Amino acid sequence: MYEADDKMINLIADNYNLLESLGRFGINLGFGDKTVKEVCEDQGVDTYTFLAVVNYSMNGYHHLDDNRRMSVPTLLHYLKASHEYFLGFQLPNIRKELREALDENDNLARLIMKLYNSYAHEIQLHMKYEEENVFPYVDKLLKKEITGDDDIDTFSKHHKQITQRLRELKNIIIKYLPSDTQRNNKLTAVLYDLYKNEEWLGQHAEVEDHIFVPAIRLLERQLKQNDVSVKISKMISLNPNNNDALSDREKDVIISLVQGMTNKEIADHLCISTNTVITHRRNIARKLQIHSPAGLTIYAIVNNLVDISAVKL
Repeated sequence: MYEADDKMINLIADNYNLLESLGRFGINLGFGDKTVKEVCEDQGVDTYTFLAVVNYSMNGYHHLDDNRRMSVPTLLHYLKASHEYFLGFQLPNIRKELREALDENDNLARLIMKLYNSYAHEIQLHMKYEEENVFPYVDKLLKKEITGDDDIDTFSKHHKQITQRLRELKNIIIKYLPSDTQRNNKLTAVLYDLYKNEEWLGQHAEVEDHIFVPAIRLLERQLKQNDVSVKISKMISLNPNNNDALSDREKDVIISLVQGMTNKEIADHLCISTNTVITHRRNIARKLQIHSPAGLTIYAIVNNLVDISAVKL
């Protein structure tokens, strides 16, 4: 497992596939003998997140120490750059190599191009969906904008690997390899690139499913908890002196209400009439502008009228 104090150049020597990941994190070469931590800090990349992705995708290390330390902006940058690299460079480049390696007058060659175009189109559709739906949603979460009932699991259901057409394409190329040495060499090089990209796409999908999605789930939970706290604070701030405005008897009524008592039970408990209880409740609602039992429960807890352990939830 790679660690922050390891030299970055040693990681590359161990696994040259890391070179592809460096660019997607926005890490440029020319870092000398600096450690992973030094390189990441110099180039504005979160070290923990970088190592989590590298150790997961390169070394198969699936046990993250602390999801809360994961940097969502760093992950988002990595995934966006990965899409840009794959859609803007790899897919078009392989298509160009494939066209140069095939005889355009051959029917089987045209079928191979058709299969490749179909495969590339499915990849483009999948990544376009993420760019138009998932990434903007996460951007809103980072800005602390809660977006209704949406959550990352809604979007991740659309995530699947496109493998069937690629498998067909590779099999046909292997069976089609011509006797012409020059064309054979070109097709072999294209086939190698297809295998490499299948491996890369699998790693990309696993990083999304096992690192990115759990990190977003955690962010969602944190924001929703914060949102509840903000709403409670706003509710209290609208009437900052309400606690003082309540009489002792009205506070007793609130305490009894949040403990789950009915009007009659409150009347018996406080030795007053049911009508008096109703009058107290009406006055409480007018003073606090809170009309629901849930709202009164929150009010009672945050104003220390009751302990949460005494509340029937």
